[in-house]
Amino acid sequence: MNRRIRLISAVAATAAAALTLAACSGTASPASSGGDLAGQTITVYNAQHETLGKEWIDAFTKATGIKVQVRNGDDTEMSQQLIQEGDRSPADVFLTENSPSMTAVEKAGLFTSPGDEALKNVPTEYRPSSGKWVGIAARSTVFAYNTTKLTEAQLPKSLMDLADPSWKGRWAASPSGADFQAIVSALVQLKGAAAAEDWLKAEKSNSVAYKGNNTAMKAVNAGEVEGAIIYHYYWFGDQAKTGENSKNVGLHYFKNQDPGAFVSISGGGVLASSKHKAAAQKFLAFITGAEGQKILQTGTSFEYPVGSDVAANAKLVPLKDLQAPTIDPATLNSKQVTDLMTQAGLL
Repeated sequence: MNRRIRLISAVAATAAAALTLAACSGTASPASSGGDLAGQTITVYNAQHETLGKEWIDAFTKATGIKVQVRNGDDTEMSQQLIQEGDRSPADVFLTENSPSMTAVEKAGLFTSPGDEALKNVPTEYRPSSGKWVGIAARSTVFAYNTTKLTEAQLPKSLMDLADPSWKGRWAASPSGADFQAIVSALVQLKGAAAAEDWLKAEKSNSVAYKGNNTAMKAVNAGEVEGAIIYHYYWFGDQAKTGENSKNVGLHYFKNQDPGAFVSISGGGVLASSKHKAAAQKFLAFITGAEGQKILQTGTSFEYPVGSDVAANAKLVPLKDLQAPTIDPATLNSKQVTDLMTQAGLL
C-alpha cells in the first residue's frame, strides 16, 4: 500500500470512529437532531404570548435545526384568518391561549393529526377527545379581589353568585377578550345555554367592563372595584416584577368543580394544508415534551405545564388541587358564546 492510500485509509478510519463516538454519546448537533428535517422552515400562527412563543421557537430551532417563521396575533383573529385562508393557508402550526379558537379551526376541517409523539406527551384530560390537536399549557380562572375591601368570608362561593344584585358595580371582567369568552364557554357546557344567558344578562347589569385582564386587575388593586374574573398568571407575572399593580390583590380559587374553577387549555395543532407536516408535528412534540414544558416551569409565563409529567412552577397551586370541572375542550363553542354575549349587550 503506497503512502497516499495509507493516508486516505487513516482519514476514513478516523471519520468512522468519530461518527461512532457521536452515536454512542447520545448527543447530537442541532442540525442532526432534526434528522432529514433540519434546514426546513415551518410557519407558526401564534396566538400564545409572544414571549413564550419565542422561547419555545428558539429552543426548538436550537435542538433540531428546523427554522420557524412566526406570525403573532390573538386567538379570535388568527382562527378567523385560518378559516378564511382554508387550504391556501401558509401556516403549518396554530398555537392558541384558549381552546374555543382551536375548536373553531377544527370544526372547519383544517387540522390533521398533531402526531403520535405529541399525543403521547399529553394526558387525555388536557386534549380534546377528537385527537385533532393537543394541549400545550393551561391557566386557571380566579377571582382577583382587593384585600383591603373584602375578607375571605365575603368572597363569592361560586362564579354564579356574581349574578346576585348584591354584587352590582362591585366586580369586573374583560368581556371582549378571548380569555373571558373561554370561561363563558365552560359556563355554557356546565350549566347550559339558558343558565349562561341569564348569568350574562346579570353580568351586564352587575359588572364593570375593562379591556384586558391586566387592566381589570389594576382596577381591583386601585380599589375601583372589589374583584375581577381573570386568569391566575396575570397576578403571578406582576408579582414577579414590581408587584405595583397587584400589591392589594389576592387570588380566590373557587374549586369544587365550579364554573369559576375552569382551567383553560392552550392548544397546538397542525394544519392539514401544511407542506411540512413532519416538521410541524416535531414542533408540537418538542413543546409538549420535557424540554418545552420546562420552559413553562422555569420561565416567566406562569402558565401550567400539561405534558410529559413536568411539574408547575412551585409558586402555583398544583393543577390537581384546583378541583377544576371536567370539560372536553372539543365541546367549547366560541360562536355560540359570542352570540349569547352579543344578545346580552356585552359585545
